[in-house]
Amino acid sequence: MKLLRLKYYLPRMPSGIYGRAALILLMPVIALQFVVSFVFIRRDLEDITQQMTYTMVRELTLIRNEVTQAEDRAAALARLDPMMGPLQMSVRFLEAGAVPPDLIHFEDFSGRIVRATLAQSLPEFLSIQLPRTKVLRTVVDTRHGPLEVEFSRRRVSVAAPHQLIVIMVFFGILLGVIAMAYMRNQLRPIKRLADAAEAFGRGRMIPYHPRGATEVRAAGAAFVDMRSRIERQIEQRTLMLSGVSHDLRTPLTRLKLGLSMLDDDDAKPMLQDVTEMENMVNAFLDFSRGVSTSAMEEADPCALVSEAVDSWTRQGKNVLLVEAVGNRPVPLRVAAVRRALDNLISNAVRYGTRARVSVAVMQKSLRIRVEDDGPGIPDDLRGDAVRPFTRLDPARNQDRGTGVGLGLAIVADIARAHGGTLRLETSEELGGLQADIVIAL
Repeated sequence: MKLLRLKYYLPRMPSGIYGRAALILLMPVIALQFVVSFVFIRRDLEDITQQMTYTMVRELTLIRNEVTQAEDRAAALARLDPMMGPLQMSVRFLEAGAVPPDLIHFEDFSGRIVRATLAQSLPEFLSIQLPRTKVLRTVVDTRHGPLEVEFSRRRVSVAAPHQLIVIMVFFGILLGVIAMAYMRNQLRPIKRLADAAEAFGRGRMIPYHPRGATEVRAAGAAFVDMRSRIERQIEQRTLMLSGVSHDLRTPLTRLKLGLSMLDDDDAKPMLQDVTEMENMVNAFLDFSRGVSTSAMEEADPCALVSEAVDSWTRQGKNVLLVEAVGNRPVPLRVAAVRRALDNLISNAVRYGTRARVSVAVMQKSLRIRVEDDGPGIPDDLRGDAVRPFTRLDPARNQDRGTGVGLGLAIVADIARAHGGTLRLETSEELGGLQADIVIAL
């Protein structure tokens, strides 16, 4: 359980494949640079600085011994004068109260090592000054007072301690950029495959040719074959049911002609059966067509919904458009969306007395909502309501119309073809069914 909870405290991985690839590629490089920099600074740079400082400690000890053997300051300076040239140093005595404090800048890591080494190895050490120039001044205590010794900073620390780090960071960034460019070329075919699969799931067809590595080509070829098989299956289903519908229309027409010659009282029940059979055939045909009969085009959902509501209003139905937000065109199969909307409004006015329609075009989604004041659909039956050829007698009043259970199935199929879904809930305002078509944009 603790391991499962740990993932909630870890930083989230990027959602895109480019972000994850960059993270996988750059994290080891950055970690390696941090480790090498830490080892270099804490081990090599510190050891080298200490060794160079120990050499200066011996020279400072020599200078202090020469001062100790002199009788006064003048004699001490005279004894040290021949040595200052070869040692490349300069010395001067300070007054007892004029000893300057330590001067080490915040970013001077090697300077702190120098001071710690001098303080540990030289008991007479008093202070050290490390200005931003290339000069180092240190003060040691002698029998004649504080003695300031000045020499080059390079004698106790390397000239460019950051050179290795700078070179490592520069080439790390350079190689990282080159690797990212190469990785992007390798990931582009995967991104194109994902875009083609997503577009096909939303009912759009975009050109796609398998490219890239062998595995990516294999996956792309499998996707192309799968897309072709699905298209053939949809086409075969449409042709089969269209053919069946067309073949059934002929005998139904003959039955109508035959029944028209009978008395109205005798022919009325049979005409009703023939009409129901025609409605079933039309429902089968609508379901078989799905969204294959309309192309994707830019359309304004608000105008589309408004036209549908006006059409039902002209038929004398209590249908009202209560909200229309976001008037902008989006890619839709207009005929299919209109068919789905008509199915929802038809169900609303059949099983209720009024229907309320709203549409909202947001930045990333489209929502079309139809509400009614009918009996609604229980929660445990909403999953069955969108299944083909399923009728929910307890949920709907069958005395007001009959069907084959394809209305909501057609709506759900159209929503899925646009990459969306059909949501069935209870209307808070009317108390009946609330059907939402939600499509991702």
